Amino acid sequence: MSAAEIIAALSAAVPGATYEPLESADSAVTPVVLVPVAHLVATCQALESTPGLEFHGFLDVTCADYYQQREPRFDIVYHLVSPHRRARVRLKVRVGNDEPVPSVTSVWPGAGWMEREVYDLFGVVFDGHPDLRRLLMPDDWEGHPLRKDYPVQVRKDAATYMPLQITEEEFRSNLERDRYVRPRPS
Repeated sequence: MSAAEIIAALSAAVPGATYEPLESADSAVTPVVLVPVAHLVATCQALESTPGLEFHGFLDVTCADYYQQREPRFDIVYHLVSPHRRARVRLKVRVGNDEPVPSVTSVWPGAGWMEREVYDLFGVVFDGHPDLRRLLMPDDWEGHPLRKDYPVQVRKDAATYMPLQITEEEFRSNLERDRYVRPRPS
């Protein structure tokens, strides 16, 4: 399925949206479609539910930072697959520095963790996300480390917490209890 075929199907399913095919090194295998941010969720719903498209498989969402190269700064990149048609598509949404992106968790709930990762590492806010908080970095971390304007020479002590203190007797009883719960290998 080519980008032109996908755009034709999407234009009929999402009136008012204008799509643009983009070139990439693998666009013969995975067509790339530029999607307007205002029509992202409607486009994803159409890709998932329109007969002939049926992109049921959500693979990934990631981000590319084009700091000082162009405006808008970020490309949010979605990879989708249609297992029945053996087709793939890559969606790109261009957003500015403080522009929120609508969450696609209403279409693919599995996108939640990956949207949190993009938020944590790039600082892109996903509007309507059910649980948008840090995923990889500590809660008290300042900044977003995959942005190109992030200071590389950052020195920060890791937040450490007191280990759980138990007595020697409690440790032995936990080991004994664990031996009886787990089946022994044959």
